[in-house]
Amino acid sequence: MTSTFTATPFVGKTFGVTVANLTKKYGHTTVLHDINFEVKPGEIFVIMGPSGSGKSVLLKQIAGLETPTSGEVRIGEYDAADPATRDKVRLALVFQAGALFNSLSVYDNLALYPREHRQCNEAGIRDRVMHALQILSLEKSAYDFPSELSGGMKKRVAIARALVMEPQLLLYDEPTSELDPVMSATLIEIIATLREQTAVTSLVVTHDRDLALNIADRIAIIMDGRIRATGKPADFKQPSDPVIANFFNPVIDLKNPRFKQLENSHE
Repeated sequence: MTSTFTATPFVGKTFGVTVANLTKKYGHTTVLHDINFEVKPGEIFVIMGPSGSGKSVLLKQIAGLETPTSGEVRIGEYDAADPATRDKVRLALVFQAGALFNSLSVYDNLALYPREHRQCNEAGIRDRVMHALQILSLEKSAYDFPSELSGGMKKRVAIARALVMEPQLLLYDEPTSELDPVMSATLIEIIATLREQTAVTSLVVTHDRDLALNIADRIAIIMDGRIRATGKPADFKQPSDPVIANFFNPVIDLKNPRFKQLENSHE
């Protein structure tokens, strides 16, 4: 079996995402309420919102990890909830915590997917793995174990592992969480550069304002399980909606702090 890996962009092979009338309930609790938006092929689309707003639940529906209560998610013309879609679309999810196997080296973490799916021989797998590591400047860490890596390096390894799959749709769950400002900026640059190099459609769930405003083609704001606004980054630099303005630029008021306001609202 020969390698099927190509380092060229997936011109004409990227997929967009359509979320239509999506509602998700857990028991009697509705977490997502009638969500609608569209991600264009090759776009960097950022979903922002406060903690508990439904961002990660929405990402699970798009990734096909959960089935919507009603409505649908389509990747191109395919139903994201249909297991057969995984044979038609190369989708990769970069988990918030990296989700690396601690017992495997960096190289073997990346090689696991093509080995399990028997996509190519060991020479082909090595080409894939080393190419992905070179893109992320990680080739010197190929035989290190996750316990030997910094938090930022683990994030980069997780992205490299996704690249080995040659994804046509790349999903990121809070890629800059728990990183210092410099490493966050580095990850932001990586996401933008990968889109230019591979033409992959990128959907990023985050609460990182700098990420959204600097690299997104469009941004959707989700609050309380509802899409409150969608637009280009320029639309959110001085938003007219006071709730969104407070989310992007919260004012610190030590004389009337937020936790005191919350206490008073329950009296």
